[in-house]
Amino acid sequence: MRGRNLLDLLLLAAVWGGSFLFMRVAVAEFGPVALIELRVGLAALFLLPAALWRGKLPLIAKHWKALLMVGMLNAAVPFLLYAYAAQSLGAGFLSVANAVTPVWGAVIGWLWLGDRLAWTRSLGLMIGVVGIVVLVWDKLNFNAGGTGPAVLAAVSAPVFYGIAANWTKRFLTGVDALANATGSMVGASLALLPLAIWFWPESPASLQAWIATILLAVVCTGAAYIIFFRLIANVGPTGAVSVTFLVPIFGVVWGAWFLGESITPSIAAGAAIILAGTALALGLLKRRA
Repeated sequence: MRGRNLLDLLLLAAVWGGSFLFMRVAVAEFGPVALIELRVGLAALFLLPAALWRGKLPLIAKHWKALLMVGMLNAAVPFLLYAYAAQSLGAGFLSVANAVTPVWGAVIGWLWLGDRLAWTRSLGLMIGVVGIVVLVWDKLNFNAGGTGPAVLAAVSAPVFYGIAANWTKRFLTGVDALANATGSMVGASLALLPLAIWFWPESPASLQAWIATILLAVVCTGAAYIIFFRLIANVGPTGAVSVTFLVPIFGVVWGAWFLGESITPSIAAGAAIILAGTALALGLLKRRA
């Protein structure tokens, strides 16, 4: 991987790792629904000028139904689940839970689209599931005030990412990446708007919460899409998705550094197992002949 691409990969991992930190900071004041509406809405406003300048609006209008569904599956629902979980779980935990996303993409592709899985990739899927069990084992407390519901939300969010990836493959193959990103963000923001109005916080949010939200929307969503698309163009989808292995590192570090979160043995062990399984599921680890 060339120097520029490696820099993009590290930057993207740092940015996406920081998204869980910003959610932790802002969700207490905005609440999950209003925060995610601001995230996707501001990201859409950030991406729309580029889409307009490149003449992508007719393409977005042509595929608006499919893009609306991608916006729901790839942004609105998983972002809401993570924001809900961020009220009681650390940024490090959330970033590790997110690392299993490619595993679910492979599972759903196999079940829905009939994508063939080699035995090594199937083994990777099972290892990834074991890693999730290790990660959540000490947090599944469903008593009053327990973190059980938040844990279920966090580990469910990657399932929707997996569905969205295969939906895109099935219905949006050949659609420009910028049009896909812009259309899905617009769709997500419109879908969440009625809920956001209903759940809008009564008290004004602090400057710190607004700064975290703007960074979450513009840097961690809008700008991150541009970096990700550039990586896909330069190193291919498999190389770009390898960012999955770096996001938990930054998520754990940012959480420990800025929020004083502890790195528990279950987080460390779960991360190691999940990343090993994901590497096998993606075909990045090959069996020697």
